Amino acid sequence: MNEYFDIIDLPHHQSKRHAHMSSSGRAAQFAPFAALSGYDEQVAEEARLTAERTLLDEETEERLNEELSRVSLNISERPQVLVTYFLPDSRKSGGEYITVSKRVRRVDECMRELIFTDGSSVSADDISDLRLVT
Repeated sequence: MNEYFDIIDLPHHQSKRHAHMSSSGRAAQFAPFAALSGYDEQVAEEARLTAERTLLDEETEERLNEELSRVSLNISERPQVLVTYFLPDSRKSGGEYITVSKRVRRVDECMRELIFTDGSSVSADDISDLRLVT
């Protein structure tokens, strides 16, 4: 009749050597794995968009130079500026434009950069917009 009739009512075997595996542990044995580790991160990095640096026209460059001069003249007052600058991306070509409002500690004309009171700095070549905040 039933070929397993003689063992059907026997108790379930429990190993004396190994502890009983939990259901979640048993399920983990059959969970999918990432055959290409890092692939998802690489795809996400490639999909991340960056902006290209725009070249400034002569009129804009002249206005920026005038604003830098005004900042230099008022440097003793630690002027507050609103500056938009290009920040290059560390992992791929391009970058992003960032706008911040900070106080200027000094203008380094040799290195052509603005140095802020918080210790950060930005190159004058990366600045696309600069305005004194009154």
